[in-house]
Parts: sequence; structure tokens; C-alpha cells
Amino acid sequence: MNFNHDRTCDFSSRRSVVLSPNVAVASSQPLATEAGVQVLRAGGSAADAAVAVASALQVTQACSTGLGGDAFCLYYEADGGRVHAYNGSGRSPAALTLDVARRAADAEPGAGRDPGVGGRRGSADRRADGAAGTASPTHLPDYHAHTVTVPGAADAWAEVHRRFGRLALGDVLAPAIRFAEEGFSLEPMAAGWWAAGAERQLSAHRHGGELMLNGRAPRVGERFRNPGLASVFRELADGGRDAFYRGWVAERIVAELEHEGGVMTLDDLAAHRGEWVEPVSLDYDGYRVWECPPNGQGLAALLALGTYRTLRDDAGANEAMRIHYQIEAMRLAFADAARFVADPDFAPAPLAGLLDPEYLARRAALVDPARAMAHVGPGIPASSVGDDTVYFSVVDADGNGCSFINSNFMGFGTGIVPRGCGFSLQNRGRGFVLEAGHANALEPRKRPYHTIIPGLLTSEDGGLAAVFGVMGGMMQPQGHLQVVCRLVDERLDPQSALDAPRFQLADGDPDGTVLVEDSFPGAVVEELRSLGHDVAPVSGARRALFGLGQVIATGDERMLWSGSDPRGDGYAGGF
Repeated sequence: MNFNHDRTCDFSSRRSVVLSPNVAVASSQPLATEAGVQVLRAGGSAADAAVAVASALQVTQACSTGLGGDAFCLYYEADGGRVHAYNGSGRSPAALTLDVARRAADAEPGAGRDPGVGGRRGSADRRADGAAGTASPTHLPDYHAHTVTVPGAADAWAEVHRRFGRLALGDVLAPAIRFAEEGFSLEPMAAGWWAAGAERQLSAHRHGGELMLNGRAPRVGERFRNPGLASVFRELADGGRDAFYRGWVAERIVAELEHEGGVMTLDDLAAHRGEWVEPVSLDYDGYRVWECPPNGQGLAALLALGTYRTLRDDAGANEAMRIHYQIEAMRLAFADAARFVADPDFAPAPLAGLLDPEYLARRAALVDPARAMAHVGPGIPASSVGDDTVYFSVVDADGNGCSFINSNFMGFGTGIVPRGCGFSLQNRGRGFVLEAGHANALEPRKRPYHTIIPGLLTSEDGGLAAVFGVMGGMMQPQGHLQVVCRLVDERLDPQSALDAPRFQLADGDPDGTVLVEDSFPGAVVEELRSLGHDVAPVSGARRALFGLGQVIATGDERMLWSGSDPRGDGYAGGF
């Protein structure tokens, strides 16, 4: 039987929430979810399952994630009820100065301009500089070798596994190794994203063919194998993180970047270490919402929730007013994130001041219930130092929860593939700006503004309430705001919360267009327009730009309720 996979995506399929009494996994790809469930059945922890899912996604969704990218993690430790955060983002090469980067940007006409809206989740992913609402500073060219920061994912997998894992790393990576060696078939949405990246990025580089089939992207239903990636996984399983950062894989990364005009060295890779950091959080109706601190933009989600918390009662049951207040809260949050989110080793954000209830109330007072704000700028908090992507959730039999996100940034990132490695290198350095004095100005050994953020929710008694995330560039804090409101304010189950239509401030621009899914009620759209919002409906496959979310929530009698976003190929499972 032949199937038509070229039809327009209308998102008409219905999904039910998945209930499981012991463990749950929700990811953007069915085989990856099954890999996580398999590891949990073998007695693995949430950390073991998370690494199994992350590695499986590297195989099956290499167009979005992998060892060439970065990762962030929030881990709920049931024994003691503690939340841990891991920053697995990499730094720029030591030799990459502002002058070197400017020369590269000057050599490519138009490279310093912000690319604007376009492509799947590209409108969100391409505005990572945090310069929303201002004249766009100059950036590196999108796919230049200088945009490759040290890949942090391998370190993050190894470190999360070292601290919270129970099984041997080889057992955890076994499903991904099998998929890479024996092959797998792409689902429809991922196949479209893979094809776009193959044409745009992979085809421009000498080893891009390792992620193609006969010079093109694999099609839906075709078996694709990646033996080079399997070799890298085996190296990681046998030798740990140092096998990646100090062995033949590191040598091939450096050799390929040198061929492409980059300046990364073996010393840059050997020096890399992610770090356990103190998570940031905010009370929301008795629940505590947890995010990783800067250089990630999770702060924007907390700022928006804190501001909206002050405004929402005035909206009552009026859905258009609730959305209006959420949009305005998000605009204020993005303006502050643009100013304050950066590598804390270079420009620490005043976290306590930004999250202070009095500051958030002052920001909320700027919102007009009758009219959208004409222009939004950052506030002045009290001074105190405080795409493309995959996101997945895991809860194990002991109640530990892992919220994990892994990303290449713009699809395949740069599209640069180290010889025989079977993965592409990210372009997170596109988050730097080439403007001295800017919080995110490029400097040697610095981490850029990062769009990827995992989320976690605990209850008033400190128990795990939900593990959640919505991937997709600048959509991510907007997705966190909307999903938390659906879960907490409306008491929707995870699948219903993900099914609900979303809005997006395009590119995270506080003064930009408000994109809405075409499933938004027409009366709501018209009322938002009457309030002065520039609203543009989005339909079909482009609805993926509203992010792909996964949620696992703890219900009564510790029943796990799981959902996977209907905008992608994902799947929630458990037992």
C-alpha cells in the first residue's frame, strides 16, 4: 500500500492524554520515546532514560539536535524534593575575537542583518540575539564556522548520567546505537525539516552527505543508517566525555572547522565543562515554576508569568483579554531578557531584582487594558547579582523527573559534519552580537544568549507537579507561559494544554507582529486587533513555529498524565 505524504498538514488528528502508574516519557519522536521506556523497564533512572532519549533523537531527528549542539537540564530529585539545573552550553573559541568575527561578517554581504521571519520555527530561532525591539546589531553569518561554539551536549549527557544514572552508559546508549547501525525511517514532519536542511546546509559542506541518502534527504519510509554516529556513540560509551572532547572525535571537529575557516582548537574542546547551577523559580498560584538561569532565556518565562499573575484577574472570563494580558506580559519580559540575559561570567543578571514582586507589579502597571503598548523597553530592577531543538520529559518509578532540551539551533546548525562522525555542528554563536559593550557581545570563551529552556513545576508541598517544555527558538518562553497557564489556571490535562491554540510574538520582538494559530476563535482575533495588536493567523505545516511541547504531570494517586504536541511527530508512553 502506498501513502501520500505530500499532503498539507492540517493537524486534524486527535490525541488522548496517556496515563501510566509507574513511569512516563514524552518526546518528539516515537522511537526515542520507546528508547526511554525501554531503559526505564530495565531499572534505569530518569537520568538514564533522558540520555537514551537524547541519543535516540540525535539519530532520528538529526535535523534538530545532537552531539554537535548544546543541552540544558532540570532534574527533580524525589529524595529530598530538590531541583537541580545543568547548563550544558559551550563557549566560543579562545581565538575568536570581535575583530576576527567582524572580518568574517564583512566578507558576506547582508550577514549582519537579522534574517526575519521564515521557515519552520525559523522565525523564532533566527532571533536569538535578544536585541528585540531595537535596531538589530550585526551578527555572524548564519552558517559560518565561527558560529560553532564548543558543543556541550556530550558533556551534559555524561554529567547528568554520572550524577543521577544507575545503568552503564553503554546500556543507556544501546537503543541509539541500534537505530544508527540498523537504520530507521523518518516520520512526515521530520522528513520535511530534514529535506529543507539538506538543501540549505548539508549540501554546502564536503561531508554533509553523511546525513543524506544518495545526495538528498531520506524520504518518509526509507531506511536511513548512520554508522559513523554509531562509532561516536560507542566511543562515548567506552571512554566517557573525554573520548569526545580529547580523542579522535575532537580532532575531526577541529580539522573540519579549520577547513571551513574556523579557529576552534583542541584546547578549546579539552577545556570545556558544563556546570551545575542554581535554578531560578517563581511562585504561581501555589505552584513553583522552575527554569535554568541565564545564559538561557528561561528568565523571560518567569518574568512573563509574574507580570501576568498581577493582571489576569482583571480579565475575568474574557478569553481575548486573557490573551491580551499574556501578550503584553510577554512583550515586557522579552524586553528585559534582551537587556539582561547573557553569560553570567561576563554580565550577571540582577535576578533577585527582576523577580521581585514589586518590580513585576511596576511592569504590570505599564499594561493598558484597552490598548496594546506602542513600544516596550527594559525596566530598571533593583541592583543585585543573583528551530532548532528537541525537548523531552521523563519521570521514573521513584518519582524523579528530568526536563531535558538539546539543540543544534537552526536545523542542522551550520551543516558542517566532521568526517566519519555522522552529526552536524551547531551555530549557537549566531546568538552573539558584534557590538562592543552589548551584554551579548562576542568575546573569547564566552557563552551566547541561549534560546533553549527546560521547565519544571513543583507543588506547594515541594512534590513534583509537572515536567514540561516547548521547544522552538524564541517561542520557548512564550510556550512556557501559555502551557503553565493552561495547566494551572484552566486545569487542563497535559494533552489538552498542548492541543490548545497558541500565539507568538514573532521573533520574540516586543514591538512585532502577533502570530496566532488559525484555530484561534475569530472573535478573539478581532478583539485583539481592536486593542491594537498586529495579528497574523498561521495555518498548515507552518504551525510548527508555535513550538513542539511535551508534558508529564503528576495526578491523584501519583498517576502520571502525559501529552505530546500535535504539531509534530511526537509520542508519549509509559507503563
